[in-house]
Parts: sequence; C-alpha cells; structure tokens
Amino acid sequence: MKELDNLVKIQQLKTEPAEAQEFAGMVRAGNAKLKDALIQGLSEDSQFTLAYGAAHALSLAALRWHGYRSDSRYLVFQCLQHTLGLDRAKWRVLDNCHKARNLAEYEGHLDVNPQLLKELIGITKEILVLVNALSPIE
Repeated sequence: MKELDNLVKIQQLKTEPAEAQEFAGMVRAGNAKLKDALIQGLSEDSQFTLAYGAAHALSLAALRWHGYRSDSRYLVFQCLQHTLGLDRAKWRVLDNCHKARNLAEYEGHLDVNPQLLKELIGITKEILVLVNALSPIE
C-alpha cells in the first residue's frame, strides 16, 4: 500500500510479516472488550475505556494483517482508511476518542460525552465486521 509504505519511509510505521496467532489474539481481545463495553449498568467511563480498547485492538489487528506495525495509537486509527477502507470522518471520531483517553490517562480527567460514546461503540462494531471479513493469514 503506497500510503502505508510512505509512512514506513518516514519511520512512522514498520513492516513486519503478519502472524495468524497474533492477529487472532487481537481480534479476540477486541471482541471481548466490545462485548464487555455493552454490559448494562457499567459506568460511561468504563464503557468508554472498554470500547476504546476494543477499537484500538481491532484497528491494530487490521494494520498487522497488512504487514505493518505502529507504536502510535493515533496512527493506528489514521491508517484505518487504508487498512479497512473506513471513512475519514469515522477515524476522526476515533482520534477524538484517543484525545479523550489521553486526558483521562495523563491528566486524570475523563468527562465522557454520551454521543461520542455511542459513536465509538458504533464505529467499533463496524471495524469488527470489517476485520472479520479479512481473509485468513497463512
């Protein structure tokens, strides 16, 4: 992929062959976190944290499926337009979620916007469908 190869050239991504076991583990983790995020009665903070973790695991799985690796969470989301064909507007929502997560992690401030949480869960469900549609890694 030209766009992803360009990120390799500027050392934002690394090439690394995809591994079936790693990919399957990331998908399992993302699926489990998404299911947990949907548990009734959880606080919005917990739902957000779980859904964000699911979105990241699944997005990283898509990147790994294509043979790339990134140490940057936000870049994993930005690559979704190339790895899964996700609309730019949707990965931008995930970027907003990343910023909210960073505020919580590094500054102790998480004020979950219910609409953002709803969008995060919806996009994560879509990513799960797209990742599950990828052919097996051999």
